[in-house]
Amino acid sequence: MLELYKVALLLSVLALGQGSVRTRSQSYRNKRVAHNTFMDAQTTGVTEWTSWFNIDHPGGNGDYERLEAIRFYYRERVCARPTAMEARTTDWVAASETGEVVHSSLEKGFWCINKEQPYGRVCSNYHVRFQCPPVQSFWTDWSDWGPCSTTLCNDVGVQVRHRKCVSTQPMPLLLVPACQGHHSERRECSTAPCTAKWSPWGQWGMCSVTCGGGRRVRRRTCVRTSPTVECAGRPVEMQKCGRTLCPAKCQRVCTEGRPSEDCSRCVCEGHVVHGEVQSVTGVPVVGAWVGLASQPKVIPVYTDTKGQFKLTGVCSSSSTLIFIRKEKFSPITVPTSSNTTGLSWVRAVLKSAEKPYIVKHPEDKVRYEGGRVLLCCKATGSPTPDKYYWYHNGTLLDRKVYKYEEDLVLRDLKLEQSGQYYCKTSSPAGSIKSSPASLTVIAKGTPACNSTPEMHLIRLPTDCVQPGTNSKHYNAGRCPHNQCAGSLDYDMRCRDGGGFCCGVHSMESRIIDCGSYSLPIRAVTQCGCQRCVQPNVLVRGRVVTADNNEPLRFGHIYIGKERKGTTGYQGDFTLQITPDTQRLVVNFVDPTEKFLDTPKVFVFDKKGGSIYHDVKVMRKQTPININAGETNSINLGEMKGEDPIGQLVIPPNSFHKDNGEIYEGTVRASVTFIDPRNITMAAATPGDLNFVDDEGDMLPLRTYGMFSVDFRDETNKEVLGAGEVQVLLDTQHVKMQEHIPKMKLWSLNPETGVWEEESDFYTTTSSGHGRSKREERTFLIGNMEIRERRLFNLDVPENRRCYVKVRAYMSDKFLPSEQLEGVVISLINLEPKPGYSSNPRAWGRFDSVITGSNGACLPAFCDAQRPDAYTAYVTAMMGGEELEAAPSSPKMNPNIIGVSQPYLDKMDYQRSDHEDPALKKTAFRINLAKPNQNNLDETNGPIYPYQNLLSCENAPVDANHFRFFRVEKDKYEYNVVPFEENDLTTWTGDYLSWWPNPQEFRACFIKVKIQGQKEVMVRSRNLGGTHQETKGKLYGIRDIRSTRDMREANTSAACVEFKCSGMLFDQAQVDRSLISILPQGSCRRISTNNLLQEYLIKHPPVVQNNESHAFNMLAPVDPLGHNYGIYTVTDQNPRVAKEIAIGRCFDGTSDGFSREMKSDSGVALTFSCPERKINRESLFQRLQTNPGQTLSQMARDMRELQGMQVQRSSTRVVAYPSEQQGRTQSRRVSTTTRRRVSTRTQQR
Repeated sequence: MLELYKVALLLSVLALGQGSVRTRSQSYRNKRVAHNTFMDAQTTGVTEWTSWFNIDHPGGNGDYERLEAIRFYYRERVCARPTAMEARTTDWVAASETGEVVHSSLEKGFWCINKEQPYGRVCSNYHVRFQCPPVQSFWTDWSDWGPCSTTLCNDVGVQVRHRKCVSTQPMPLLLVPACQGHHSERRECSTAPCTAKWSPWGQWGMCSVTCGGGRRVRRRTCVRTSPTVECAGRPVEMQKCGRTLCPAKCQRVCTEGRPSEDCSRCVCEGHVVHGEVQSVTGVPVVGAWVGLASQPKVIPVYTDTKGQFKLTGVCSSSSTLIFIRKEKFSPITVPTSSNTTGLSWVRAVLKSAEKPYIVKHPEDKVRYEGGRVLLCCKATGSPTPDKYYWYHNGTLLDRKVYKYEEDLVLRDLKLEQSGQYYCKTSSPAGSIKSSPASLTVIAKGTPACNSTPEMHLIRLPTDCVQPGTNSKHYNAGRCPHNQCAGSLDYDMRCRDGGGFCCGVHSMESRIIDCGSYSLPIRAVTQCGCQRCVQPNVLVRGRVVTADNNEPLRFGHIYIGKERKGTTGYQGDFTLQITPDTQRLVVNFVDPTEKFLDTPKVFVFDKKGGSIYHDVKVMRKQTPININAGETNSINLGEMKGEDPIGQLVIPPNSFHKDNGEIYEGTVRASVTFIDPRNITMAAATPGDLNFVDDEGDMLPLRTYGMFSVDFRDETNKEVLGAGEVQVLLDTQHVKMQEHIPKMKLWSLNPETGVWEEESDFYTTTSSGHGRSKREERTFLIGNMEIRERRLFNLDVPENRRCYVKVRAYMSDKFLPSEQLEGVVISLINLEPKPGYSSNPRAWGRFDSVITGSNGACLPAFCDAQRPDAYTAYVTAMMGGEELEAAPSSPKMNPNIIGVSQPYLDKMDYQRSDHEDPALKKTAFRINLAKPNQNNLDETNGPIYPYQNLLSCENAPVDANHFRFFRVEKDKYEYNVVPFEENDLTTWTGDYLSWWPNPQEFRACFIKVKIQGQKEVMVRSRNLGGTHQETKGKLYGIRDIRSTRDMREANTSAACVEFKCSGMLFDQAQVDRSLISILPQGSCRRISTNNLLQEYLIKHPPVVQNNESHAFNMLAPVDPLGHNYGIYTVTDQNPRVAKEIAIGRCFDGTSDGFSREMKSDSGVALTFSCPERKINRESLFQRLQTNPGQTLSQMARDMRELQGMQVQRSSTRVVAYPSEQQGRTQSRRVSTTTRRRVSTRTQQR
């Protein structure tokens, strides 16, 4: 009792006290009075404790759990005015029992300072939680909507309305809990479209000449309501005039110099325009073309080695425009500037050219016939793309007919205008195509959504067999989650504001007859068009080094040029993705500069949820000192027993500072090489090894190595650039000779994740030192300029491409209805195979794709001539968990692998443990044999030609494919309201929904220990407990087999999921779920966690636990933790929340993670389940010893059993009823038999 009193005492002190607290420094009587006064006023009704927070560790000056910092990291998880606070060490010791001096404040939080501790002690590591007040306030009615915040045309603004929070009790402001919800509400509002019209044409102007042919112009003005719209057409119209012949003498009047021979300009003999052209980094641009902008074919010149040029004969009396261009730079036009001395000067800065990149893609739209639609497209680049082209089903749309620029507007839609639309944009630097968008046009009078639900089979519990059918599945129906044409407030936006999808319109309650018991279910009866569920799209992961898994701590995360976040202490990160994202490029930057800056292109699930990525980064190579005034050679790719793949050759005096000044001195050079001969480096590949060709299509590359350079001044660590650097590639490492003439040098754009061409290679032969002797070597040489911190790549565009079909399943039964979505499938291309002998084997490409409802198609290189020319390793991961591949030993089974013979033998399928059973089972290797379209056995997958992507994506489930499956113990989940956790858009708002909120998912688990020789199935039965709409109604059932504790004999444990207590989907009232934990078989509960039992007693109502074979409780509202045997995790994705909670439950801690069951820690319940001893003959034994009597007895028992089934009462949900029913019937049969024997005796 003293320990409990101290906990209560600490709550009161932390809730009311503002100063420091030294434990045991006040009288118990005063503490008791303060505590009771506060609790009586504030804790009536249901109150909520937050989760535990621990944002600081007791290093440095102490442990600081500041409320301001907690709110910064955890946003709205802490209420505005907490009424109480609890602090405990991470060893779960209350702050009042530590003997340490601590401080607390409900406004500031909790802190402990090392120097205040007696005897030189150091503060413990504390975590805190806060209690939020009960609802004692209410909202007034909403005010009227205010005016729209925008007055501009074709704009979207916001309207606001307000309400006030009114208290029902005359209490001080700080003690009154705030109302739940927001005091203001916003909605979109829009204004009329912008207009642009031409004014009437003006009068024709004067002719430009009086003879010889000239032009005159007239103009008109664009009258527009917004600068964002333009009039179609030209503002100026020209007309020929002055066609009479002129005298032969030139009429041009020059204020300086004389007319040129063609009388087109003035020429000043002896006058020179001096100019200088530099790059952005200040480096002179050599070989740039310079000429007059008005007459580009007249007197063009080129810049010299210093970036300087001279233009002669150009007069200085007026400003002259000079046009400058060079390959890989954006062209520029600059004016000359003259002074009184008659000299003209030009200084120009050229920016590096950047290929166009789509930043706004067109989006899928659904419209009714006769409606209108807007498809948008926008690209960036240098120079800015100025030409846009729109295509419908691959056909270019006529610009004159559709009058489009960046955006395409279609009016009076017809059915034949349905299909795929994409845009293509171009600039002098290149072209690119957008992602295709689907436009669906629905005929008038046709329903926007098919009201009849499609079949959706729900797997029933193992002991539920429906009489008459013996089926273990039930058709609950579902609605296809496709877009439909709803009632939009404004239909001319790039992205429809709040789209419409086909969803559940109505459901009905049904009862499933399981023979010995019944199950309720909510089945879909009608579908309808309604607002789409917009789940959060998350990308999670962990960033570690490729060599030793050292985490990237507090690394900067960039998307484009905008910094989006920071990695955690363990390198973990979470990114929320906007719904309009098509290509996610994330750049990880190490502020300590120990690791390479690594751009990654992530796949993500647009249906919502969280995708986990294990990100590998390269550690920078240790710098070496080189002399800037000498020729320096740096090897690329140094492996033991192998020659380098290539070299960097840096000529003398090539280094320069940012201002262009030549650097002389010692350079600290760090060159980090990603070697394709080392397969462990494949996961560290930056970008996605794609480039954009001249037609704007994104195509794959095959790498022969990547490298990053970092040159710095030894004195002040200033980053240095380098001029013409040579890259040498040893052709002995290019085993496919056809790749040599195609080899190019590429650099990675960190903002787009796309590789851009730097230069070609040419061939040279020289003497070099091999591993054993001097020999003639052939090298490919390319030139580049290191002008910014980019990754460089030795790559070949590869046109031998295929797709590989892969599916993931819930179990090794490979049921089509149990396919997993959101699984990241990764493929590493290995090449070449024997015949192109290479030792060790090299990887050439790394790709990842996410599975959808019909699996995934992974791009890969393949070969039609030699099946073993290319091979691949394939892995699968879901939420950080590796999935197992279909086995290949001891004998390949085509029915298990999913690929028929003889194609399977041709691909030589082998799981990673094929030759060594001790290895992991989480990958498989195949030969990438391109299918022969003339061979019927090879036209049904799993490898498809590159041009047959649609065939791969739409392949039926019975077509050939490779398989992964999730390794789990016997596990079963049943929801009364069906929901697919891998597709958050299937969520339905219902009182009996297991997950009440599609934006936030709270997973709850209880740890049950089993003492017995065998593993046992444990069931949780979850009913509504206190809510009037759900009380006594089933939410769902969870079954899980206990996991053996390898450290302790005859002991296992199960982490059983149960329905969390809390608000239901209407967010109006809390329901404390009624939970029953029921182990299978002859089990007896022998102990209950004392803290859990005490909590349930203190939070009534209390459920009676009179049955020893089960445990019943009203689920806690608070997230209790491992000391109670309860594990609660909240996340925006249900699978992630459950994975984290299960990992903590296995580990028996509130913040750890384990896949090995530890049954001696963090346990809530303990059951004894001894193995039954057989003490009577089995049926088979009785049939052998006395067949006649046994058959007669069986017939009598069956007749009596049939009579009892007729008289059976109404069905009900029970735990494992088949076994309990069997025990009941046995008792009844035994009693009847004894009664029959007694009667016979009396008759005798």
